[in-house]
Amino acid sequence: MSDMDRRTFLRNAAMATAAAAVGSTWPVRGQDLESRGKRLPGAEGVAPLPGVEWHKAPCRFCGTGCHVQVGVKEGRVAAIAGDPQAAVNKGLLCVKGYHVGGILYGEDRLREPLLRKNGKLVPIGWDEAIDIIARRILRAPEKFGFYGSGQWTIPEGFAAQTFMKAGLSNNNIEPNARLCMASAVTGFLSTYGVDEPASCYDDLDVCDVVIMWGNNPAEMHPVLFSRIVDRRSRGETVQIVDLTTRTTRTSQQADRVLFFEPGSDLAVANGIAHILIRDGTWDREFVERYCNFRGDSDPRTLWGKPITFDEYKAFVSEYTPEKVAKISGLSVEDVEFLGKLFGDRERKIVSLWCMGMNQHTQGTAINNLVHAVHLLSGHWGKPGDGPQSLTGQPAACGTAREVGTLCHALPGGRVVMNAKHREQCEKLWNVPPGRIKGKPGLHTLALWREFCTPGGAVDTIWVQVTNPGQSLPNAHELFLKKKDLPEKFLIVNEVYPTKTTELADLVLPASLWVEKNGVYGNSERRTQQWFKMVEPPGQARDDCWTTIAVAHRLYELGFPGMKDKDGKFLFRVEDDAGKEVPVWKWEHYYDVNVDEVLYERYRPFTHMKHKNVAPYRELVKARGLRWPVVEQRDGSWRETRWRFVEGDDPFVEKGKGIQFYHSRTKDDRALIWFRPYVPPPEVPGDGYDMWLCTGRVLEHWHTGTMTGRVPQLQRAMPRAYAELHPEDARALGVSNGDVITISTRRGEIRLPVWINGRGRPRKGSIFVPFFDAETPINELTNDAHDPFSKQPDYKKCAVRVGKRSPE
Repeated sequence: MSDMDRRTFLRNAAMATAAAAVGSTWPVRGQDLESRGKRLPGAEGVAPLPGVEWHKAPCRFCGTGCHVQVGVKEGRVAAIAGDPQAAVNKGLLCVKGYHVGGILYGEDRLREPLLRKNGKLVPIGWDEAIDIIARRILRAPEKFGFYGSGQWTIPEGFAAQTFMKAGLSNNNIEPNARLCMASAVTGFLSTYGVDEPASCYDDLDVCDVVIMWGNNPAEMHPVLFSRIVDRRSRGETVQIVDLTTRTTRTSQQADRVLFFEPGSDLAVANGIAHILIRDGTWDREFVERYCNFRGDSDPRTLWGKPITFDEYKAFVSEYTPEKVAKISGLSVEDVEFLGKLFGDRERKIVSLWCMGMNQHTQGTAINNLVHAVHLLSGHWGKPGDGPQSLTGQPAACGTAREVGTLCHALPGGRVVMNAKHREQCEKLWNVPPGRIKGKPGLHTLALWREFCTPGGAVDTIWVQVTNPGQSLPNAHELFLKKKDLPEKFLIVNEVYPTKTTELADLVLPASLWVEKNGVYGNSERRTQQWFKMVEPPGQARDDCWTTIAVAHRLYELGFPGMKDKDGKFLFRVEDDAGKEVPVWKWEHYYDVNVDEVLYERYRPFTHMKHKNVAPYRELVKARGLRWPVVEQRDGSWRETRWRFVEGDDPFVEKGKGIQFYHSRTKDDRALIWFRPYVPPPEVPGDGYDMWLCTGRVLEHWHTGTMTGRVPQLQRAMPRAYAELHPEDARALGVSNGDVITISTRRGEIRLPVWINGRGRPRKGSIFVPFFDAETPINELTNDAHDPFSKQPDYKKCAVRVGKRSPE
């Protein structure tokens, strides 16, 4: 595919797919729509449609944070267009984005609360459902768990945090983001002392080189990838280096594709550092001014121990190009290429990564090492020059990380183990001292393991905006065991039937996307707001309301934690006259903007770590603002593109240049880590002789709960498959479409083979996407996890592959 073709491909593929269905209701940008009606105010650049009102919203899918224009007609979403006023996507969407409106209208939408009686889910009323949850919690508040995701809006996540930590004094709250970005968090924290990227998407417009560390943005973040390849069509030069374990659509656009053995990326990063020091091309001035060195302690901890430059030099000296080549499978020439690339300070380098580095039993370590390579080489803190992690969910950053909906965290970058942090949060929540407990709760894998254990520490879990029955690793152990434990109670807020609702005891129909108000936070620290545009179907209601309604029922039943220190309801909302609004009653929930109330209560939490988010009413006027957002003398609000950089970050002191003002060592310095290469815990052998890697596909998002209800997307990719290398296929005697059996030490599934499709694994490995509920690959994956982030490794485990015998 030519450079010029990429952007055209993205747009045309989306439009062609939309047009494939006769009578499709999802018009997209294009000249064929120009004559259909008049342009409406506030919809500049969007194709006009008669009777359609346009509104702004962030896309419902990945963490890129594209903005869409949502066209509403007669109470339904009737059209979707890319928002030309949005800096993130500049009017472009991927194929999922162009069809995002369709996620609301699947035929099997859940429309009423359902309670399992005698093995079957039967309809009940909302009052009964709320009472059941409240009384279940009252039985044993300490055995209750709340499980959400990076799809919680910021107000939803803040409500859940308030409910659990300020109300129940219970830290057993987790998001599914533990499964996707936890290692990025621990990597940022242990390098800079504070979480989230310092850089932004603007870097993609001016960098000279982009290195993909085990990710495939051409399919997973296609709009961001288009920002890179579009530059080539304008005559600019940008080099793409794809460090990967399989050929992907990203590889097809790369100038250099470097295949490495699964789990060997730590050796590669240490090899780059070795070459920088060997050749004297490390940035001595930058390092001496802004960095300290860090190494593993014994026993290993997240924070390690201080080491000198000489000790660091000795550690990385072992990672010669020859040794790295032997471990990684790269050639010596490839290793030298990477080292010399980082040694060239005239070129601006961006590193991008996502699940390949994070879903890794050494995820924290490889995050540390990629930051280290940038710091050591001085490729940091300049436009187009720095590391940038990406996320897979629309508010994994805004909600999971910033609101802190994790078992160890508190809002605004605080942690429950810190007494000062607990005291600050108790004051902001206006609850009595000691309400917040200092012991972390159970992380995701431990939470579900206890739930699936007879007599375990958790007997009730409430799930919102996620599908753990399909997304948890080693699902036989961590989810499916629930079916044999009648004493366990599973509550699920959902939009459609899922693998999770199959085992649920209580199912609550939920509002989706523009059926409610919301605020997200994307991968570049951009906070994004939207208003409710259409009504949810049937009796579906907002997740945030459900949380508040249960809290109020507990308040009515006398549970003391649902009162603040003044005796008032923990979620009390007042109108402009100071009168309480009964927002726990659905008919009054939208009498006021509860989202704005909760968001503004959350904002002060963000100030301690200089994550100052913008006021709600500023977000209403914008297509998102990147924090820290500070007020100027003229009353305007200014966002920040590059953190810790003088002239852009308002909290950097004059004359500092770069100031890591939350550094672990309290001296404004970042940490350059040495972490040794550690082999994966499960490698091919003993009859399981191939590698398994899992991931997403362009057409579907996560477990396909939403995209699977969009006919155009489902027809384009109707089921999962197994990618095989042609030589492995020949050895098995299979061709395209033949069914093979894939088994691990945890389970077995059957899938059709796809050879030389859009992706190709290396010989001895296999790739399977996880969107298909009919063939749940996560029944096979390993729950081995990073020791610090507790994030499991979905990218590598040992499998046995065989040709399916004729029936």
